[in-house]
Amino acid sequence: MPEDLLLLLFQPSSGTIAGENTLFYVLAGAVLADLALGDHLTTADRGRVKTVEGRAPSDDILRSAWDYLSERPRGVQTVLAAIGPPLRKPVLERLVERGDIDRGDRKVLGLFRTTTLKEGGNGRRAGLLGEVRQVLVEGAEPRPRVAALAALLSASGTLPLFHREIPWKSSVITRAKELERGNWGAGAAGEAVTRTVTATVVNSAIMAAAVLPRS
Repeated sequence: MPEDLLLLLFQPSSGTIAGENTLFYVLAGAVLADLALGDHLTTADRGRVKTVEGRAPSDDILRSAWDYLSERPRGVQTVLAAIGPPLRKPVLERLVERGDIDRGDRKVLGLFRTTTLKEGGNGRRAGLLGEVRQVLVEGAEPRPRVAALAALLSASGTLPLFHREIPWKSSVITRAKELERGNWGAGAAGEAVTRTVTATVVNSAIMAAAVLPRS
């Protein structure tokens, strides 16, 4: 999920990533949501989260967060601040390696070289955006993974930037806020823990990011 979220936040028209100033919070939120979706993580008392014993993930990025949480239950905001800052680089590397984003370089003022990013040719970003659009605009009942992804995208505060594909209107805002709160529809009835963890993560990410200026 961190890769999918970063890919959605990538803006092909400018070659930049939206919400850079608060990016580490939402990427960390995606890691925790992914752990919850895989039954690696659950809730504890006092709004904390904890690992599920014996359910360590195989993915390196997820495993690092799982190991940190396995020491003891922790508050979500504490976890976001601890695991988020180093995530951008390895997540972006994964996107480049699998061709979702192409990386190159160019000269600035004919002297200095700078790294450039552009959308890869595999269509993955368009597919993800289409799934999110179906949920937010067309009212489709989401799969848990798409619901969590849409909730985190909303929490990032960047949804207005997607107005061409996802019109920024009251019905979209209302639906996004429902997903943030864990209201995913009848089809997610068996995903109670995942919805609870994701809602906790999203709300904590919003509160944590609120104190930072948005890019």
